[in-house]
Amino acid sequence: MASYTNDFTGVDPTGKSPFEIELEWFRNVYRGDLPQLTARAVLMGCFLGAVMSLSNLFVGLKTGWGLGIAITACILSFSLGAVLKRIGLLDSNLTILENNCMQSAASSAGYSTGSTLVSAVSALLLIQGRHMPFWTLMAWTVLLAILGVFLAVPMKRQMINIEQLAFPSGIAAAQTLRSLYARGEAASKKARSLGIAAAFGGATAFIRENTFSWWPRCLKLPDMIRFPGRLSGQDLGAWTVSFEFSAIMVAAGAIIGLKVACSMLAGGILNYLVVAPYVYDKGIIPGPGYRNIVSWSLWGGTALMVTSGLLTFAFQWKTTWRAIAGTGRIFRSKTLRIADAATVDSDLKKMDSIEVPGSWFATGIAASGIGIVALQAFDFSISWWMGALSVLMTFFLSIVACRATGETDITPIGAMGKITQLSYGIIAPSDITANLMTAGVTAGAAASSADLLTDLKSGYLLGANPRKQFLAQFLGIFAGAVVIVPSFYLLVPTPDILGGDKFPAPSAQVWKGVAELLANGISSLHSSARIAIIIGIALGALLSVLDHLAPPRLRSFLPSAMGLGLAFVIPFWNTLSIFLGALVASFVRKTRMEGHVIPAASGIIAGESLIGVLIALLSAVGV
Repeated sequence: MASYTNDFTGVDPTGKSPFEIELEWFRNVYRGDLPQLTARAVLMGCFLGAVMSLSNLFVGLKTGWGLGIAITACILSFSLGAVLKRIGLLDSNLTILENNCMQSAASSAGYSTGSTLVSAVSALLLIQGRHMPFWTLMAWTVLLAILGVFLAVPMKRQMINIEQLAFPSGIAAAQTLRSLYARGEAASKKARSLGIAAAFGGATAFIRENTFSWWPRCLKLPDMIRFPGRLSGQDLGAWTVSFEFSAIMVAAGAIIGLKVACSMLAGGILNYLVVAPYVYDKGIIPGPGYRNIVSWSLWGGTALMVTSGLLTFAFQWKTTWRAIAGTGRIFRSKTLRIADAATVDSDLKKMDSIEVPGSWFATGIAASGIGIVALQAFDFSISWWMGALSVLMTFFLSIVACRATGETDITPIGAMGKITQLSYGIIAPSDITANLMTAGVTAGAAASSADLLTDLKSGYLLGANPRKQFLAQFLGIFAGAVVIVPSFYLLVPTPDILGGDKFPAPSAQVWKGVAELLANGISSLHSSARIAIIIGIALGALLSVLDHLAPPRLRSFLPSAMGLGLAFVIPFWNTLSIFLGALVASFVRKTRMEGHVIPAASGIIAGESLIGVLIALLSAVGV
C-alpha cells in the first residue's frame, strides 16, 4: 500500500496500511485548533463565487471551457480581508483554514453550478427552440450540484487520503495560501518563488488574451506556435500538433509528474499523428481539426478511461466501504503494527467525527436522486426507471471523472456525458430529450464531485476539517445558482444567440450533434468507432489488472490508463505542454531548487488564472 511523502504531495511504497496513513495525517497535519467554518468565511466565499460564476458562464458559452476559480478566490479573499481589517469592518483577516473553507464555498458557487448550463441545457434549447421554465432550471442546477457533492464522499478517503492523487489545482491552491500566510525564512523563499511565477503567469495571460485597443498589437502573443511539416497533405497544426502560449498546462505537468505526462504524450502521438490521419485518409472523419478528430477519437479514449477507472475503484472496494461505514468501527476488528492500540482507537474515533459520515452520504444521494428523477419524469417526460438509471450511472462515471482530475487536473465531464448519451442511444434511440438530460446529470454531478475533491485536497494539505469543507461547498451551491440561472436567461434570451458570433456555444453544439447522431441508436456510430470502443475497454481492463497485480517495482513502468485515454479527448497542444512541464520539473527536482517546483508551478497557475478571469469579466461588460 502506498503512503504519502513528508510534504504530502506524492506517494511512495512504504507498505503502510490505510489506517496508519490516515493516523499520520491526523496526528501531524490536522489543525483542529484554527477557526474554519465561520459565517464570514462562507459569506465571502458565496459572494466571490457568485460574482465569478458570471465569468465562467460567459467563457463557457464562448469556448465550452470552465475556469477553476479556487486559487483566484483565495487571493481575492485574502486581499479583501486585509482591506476590511484596515477599515475596521473585521477584527482580523481570515485564518488560513477560514480561507480554505471560503475557497470551497466560492469554488462551488462559481464552478459547480454552471457546467450543465453551457452543455446539455443549451443543447436542449437549440433543439426545442424555447427555454425551460425558470424554476425547473433552478431546481435542476441545484440538485445536480448537490448530487455531485455527495457522490464525492466515498471517493475522498481512497483518492486523497490513501492514494494521494495529485489534484494539481488543489495543491496549487494550498501552496498559494501557504505563501500568503508564510512566516520564516524558508517559507518566505517559497512565497517569493510563487510570487515571481504568478507574475510570469499573469503577464502571459495578459499579453495573450487582452483585447484592449491601447495595447500595441506587436506586443500581443499568438495563441499558438505552429510546427513546420505536413501529414496526410495537411499542416501539422491541423492535427493540433502545435505549442499553445499558455503556462497553465505546463505548470500542471510539473505537479502531475512524469509517468502520467509520458502516458499522455504517448497517447497524443498515437491519436493525432497515427490514428487520426489514418481515419481521415479512409474518409471516416470529414477533415482534420480538433472537433472532427475528437468526434471520433473520444469513443475509444473514453472507453479506456471508464473501464480503467471503474476497475481501479472496484479493486479498492474495502476502502470505499470503510469511508461510508466509518474508520473506528472497522479498526477494532483489525490488527495493525501499532503498539498503543487504545490511543489509536481513540484517534480513529476522532477522525470519524471530522469526516463526512456515511449517513449524510446516503441521505444526500437519496434526496437529490429522487428530486432529479422526479424532474426528469414530470418536466422532461423521461421514464422514472431511465431517470433512476442515469443517477446510478452518474455515480460510476463520476468516479472516472474524479480520478482523471486527480491524476491530470483535467475533468473530462464532456467525455463522461458522451458515455451516458451512447447508453441512452441504445436504450431510447429516438428520445433526444432523454439523451441530453440524462447525460446532463452525469456532466453536472461529475463537475461538482471533482471540484469538491480538488478543494478537499487543498484542505488535506493544510490540515482542514473535511466535514466543515463539505458544508461550505454545499452552501456555495445555492449562492451560485441564485446568480447563474437568472444570468443564463439574460445572456441567452432567445435560442438564435447560441451558435452565433457572440456565443458560439461549442460544447452545446457537440452535445446536440451527438444526440442527433444517436437518434437512430448505436448503429449510427461508424463501425470503426465501435471497434475503438472495444479496444479501449480491453486496454483499460488490461492496464488496470496489471497495475493491481504487478509487483511495486514493475508498476512504475506501466503507463497510466487515465493519461492514455485522456490524450484522445484533449488537443495535442495540451498534452505537449503537460509533458514539457513534467520533464522540466523532473530535472529541477534533481537540483537544490527541488523545494521550489510546487510553489513555482502553483504561482503560474494562480497568476494566469487570476488575470484570465479578470480579462473575461472585463470582456463580458464590454471593456
